[in-house]
Amino acid sequence: MLVVGVAPERSSLRAGLSAGGGGKLSRLLASVVFLFAVNAGSPASAQQAAGGPPPVTVANPVIKPVTEWDEYTGRFEAVERVEIRSRVSGFLDSNHFQDGQLIEKGDLLFVIDPRPFEAEVLQAQAEIERATAELEFASKELERGEQLAKSSTISRAQTDTRRSARSVAAASLKSARGALQLAELDLAYTQIKAPISGRISNSRVDVGNLVNGGTTQSTLLTTIVSIDPIYFVFDTSEADYLKYLRLNQQGTRASFREAKNPVFVRLMDETEWTRKGVMNFVDNELGPGSGTIRGRAIFDNPQGIITPGLFGRLRLVGSDEYMATLVPDSAVLSDQSNKIVMTVDGEGTVVPKFVTLGPVVDGLRVIRSGLSPDDQVVIEGIMRARPGGKVTPEMANIEPEISAAATPSTASVQ
Repeated sequence: MLVVGVAPERSSLRAGLSAGGGGKLSRLLASVVFLFAVNAGSPASAQQAAGGPPPVTVANPVIKPVTEWDEYTGRFEAVERVEIRSRVSGFLDSNHFQDGQLIEKGDLLFVIDPRPFEAEVLQAQAEIERATAELEFASKELERGEQLAKSSTISRAQTDTRRSARSVAAASLKSARGALQLAELDLAYTQIKAPISGRISNSRVDVGNLVNGGTTQSTLLTTIVSIDPIYFVFDTSEADYLKYLRLNQQGTRASFREAKNPVFVRLMDETEWTRKGVMNFVDNELGPGSGTIRGRAIFDNPQGIITPGLFGRLRLVGSDEYMATLVPDSAVLSDQSNKIVMTVDGEGTVVPKFVTLGPVVDGLRVIRSGLSPDDQVVIEGIMRARPGGKVTPEMANIEPEISAAATPSTASVQ
């Protein structure tokens, strides 16, 4: 009974292949015959054996404007990140924050024992007083020498010596004042304050330990990262970079370097694209090893939910708006690397068509080529649609699956 049911199907299949040009469709023969053999005992096969073409549901493709969006995986990075190190060496005297808390710029974080630096300030102040006294004495000596030189009581050489002594005393005073400023700076550096606002890490040094400061090997005390706003960094391929470049040249979309194009991001456990930001940087070269170029977007993070280092998924504009042809993804069949859609002509004959696929939009697959708006696509009962065979089409409508998780008029590459 299986042989009787399959023979006419093969005959009709050959007729369909002959009518459709057959070259590529010939590869479908084995798979189609197998599917019909498996379904030979189904109600539809019984109905066909009784003389009526099997029923299938058909619909015209959906034609709607679409803007494609490309997606990339990347990581969040802090806009500002600072390693807190001491500018002076000394023993850590106190810690003034809780590990992991949010801090504001200027908040006191650590205090280095200030007593040695206070002593240096006193010494510098004393040096200023000594230099000031020496300058006053040298000035008076020069004044007396000039008066005596007028009456030729002392020689011109002695006058010049006194003038030189006054200049040396003035220079010593300036040096003492500079030493005082350095001492006061060192004293101020004993209070380590937050240079930026953000979230602080844990303290890396306990109170009482010696801190090395003022060198390239200074002790790391902690780190601070800014929270709001926050960067999202990702890499894109050379092919995508060229695509965006051509879109800019065609005038359909401004370059990321020239305009703040909108982007959307979601965390790994999120399904909705509710976090909106803008592109703010594209690197100046492609990596010679990876062949990719780095891009960066910036997002508001007022509640501090997004933490630097988190992975996310970013969506950005990948095409200009165009009228797209869409069908349900379930209506697309695969034959090795080829994609096929079954259609029904005006006489009820199944006509397979090779198509080129695009992304998924609102639950429907974009068909870049191979279908026309008037084609009747088999969307249900596709297992009963044999190439070249007869069917009884029942018209229906294709409804997009629009959800709150989808960005309006966007497409994600699958």
